[in-house]
Amino acid sequence: MPDQGHCSDQEAESNPQLTTVNGVLTPFGADRAILSALARLLPRCRRCHLFVTPRTLLRWHADLVKRRWTYPRNGPGRPAIRPTLRALALRLAAENPDWGYRRIAGQIAGLGRKVSPAAVWAILKRAGFDPAPRCGGPTWAQFLKAQASGILACDFFSVETVMLTRLYCFAVVEHATRRVHVLGVTANPTAGWVAQQARNLMLDLGDRIGGFRFLIRDRDSKFTALFDEVFTTEGMCVVLTAPQAPRMNAIMERWVGSVRRELLAHHERTPPAQGPRRV
Repeated sequence: MPDQGHCSDQEAESNPQLTTVNGVLTPFGADRAILSALARLLPRCRRCHLFVTPRTLLRWHADLVKRRWTYPRNGPGRPAIRPTLRALALRLAAENPDWGYRRIAGQIAGLGRKVSPAAVWAILKRAGFDPAPRCGGPTWAQFLKAQASGILACDFFSVETVMLTRLYCFAVVEHATRRVHVLGVTANPTAGWVAQQARNLMLDLGDRIGGFRFLIRDRDSKFTALFDEVFTTEGMCVVLTAPQAPRMNAIMERWVGSVRRELLAHHERTPPAQGPRRV
């Protein structure tokens, strides 16, 4: 039987997807994609003919997922903020200490100058101003600590299969006990499916649902009015996090991060190979 890890120079020249390094067969390009996507579909008796380790297959699959969801940039980035706009934003902040960055951006827009609230936030932050001065009341951290026993938080996270199919997992966490309810996994999270998972959660909680007063969620379009209605009919208040502010749902985000690191990132936990191996 010929050596599965070596090939002749003529074989490498006849196949542009193969190359040899010190006489060792090294696939790249489309061959890597095919091997990483179809390796798990091979029967065990055929896997012994592969000339790569499990760590290599997982790394190829991670690269394949990264290339699929990486989009080309259309330009060099955001244009620089004009010094006159920067000076105007700082002047408004100094003269009106109770104004937040959104109001300042609105005032600048009223003068016929175009600037985004995010740019105003960055300008104020660099200059030492508070971008969102508080007018009183508890902070978000104080609210979470005081109402922990009555808070539920939910979120979606996605995972790529071997064949690059994206699956969405929906989970809910109880802030007081950190107990997590994994409600379902689907490739197509429709509004009806999400609302049905909320109803299933109500059944799982049973009589304990009366002890919860708040549901924290982000502004994902998967959460519709039908979903919110399931909780509002139980007397709960749906609290929306600010756009692009994952720290407002930190407990849920921390659990998702743990799942990704400890359960889904298999290539990080694969033990190093001890000498030459074949799969």
